[in-house]
Amino acid sequence: MTFKRWLKKNSRNLWFIKDGCGIVCAVVTWILIMYAEIVISVVILDIYDQPAFSLFNWLIFTSLAVLALSSHFKSMTTDPGAVPQNNATQEKINSLALQPGEIVYKCSKCCSIKPERAHHCSVCKRCIRKMDHHCPWINNCVGESNQKYFVLFTFYIALISLHALFMILLRTVGCMSDTRCIGLTTPTPLLLTILLLFESLLFFLFTVIMFSTQMHSICTNETAIEQLKNEAHWRKETKWLNLKSVFGDKFSVHWFSPFSEPTIAKENVYQYVV
Repeated sequence: MTFKRWLKKNSRNLWFIKDGCGIVCAVVTWILIMYAEIVISVVILDIYDQPAFSLFNWLIFTSLAVLALSSHFKSMTTDPGAVPQNNATQEKINSLALQPGEIVYKCSKCCSIKPERAHHCSVCKRCIRKMDHHCPWINNCVGESNQKYFVLFTFYIALISLHALFMILLRTVGCMSDTRCIGLTTPTPLLLTILLLFESLLFFLFTVIMFSTQMHSICTNETAIEQLKNEAHWRKETKWLNLKSVFGDKFSVHWFSPFSEPTIAKENVYQYVV
């Protein structure tokens, strides 16, 4: 299969929300990560005085940046678990063969049969299974099918922010003890470094908080919406099983890869029955 045909085939499966605010936030996210990459590469790392050290740290930072951008792209373009629209027909309801006492919930906004733990998103204009929240920074909902990528996005952003702060500290200390250092003594590099310092600090605090809340939600098997509405009425599982329901059945390096889809056997983990 040629690259053109592969791209055409996979582009059909991309999920994309046409929301102006979300698109702007997503673009700004990419710009800020690329800005950090440029400043680290050009201003912070001294390839001439410390070639091995600079190359090693550049490879680490660039690898983490690629993983962060890939996780962001997957979070943004993966269907979070949208329920089919306009399927709440009488014929469809009759085909469910409901037992006496069983009920079916119907969403009046998208005219869909609403599964358990699904909520309607006013931005996506769809009901999303196991919806946690709508995040403008990824221009998408965080739901059943893309939560892994969102968690990885916050994880890798926190890591590159911490690494950037560490490199800025080393560079500052080095320039204070080296009179030949001109990297942070001229106006432009100094301004770029200060901006990167504030960006890294802000991103680190924000993503650590988001990562912590997401991991707490996963381990307790309660989404943010369910916690807010006090909808915890399903059975509790172990924290390990809850993690497997998001990242995959077997613990491996694929848990940390945005390029690997989680292999989840839902009949052995969770059932979402209408």
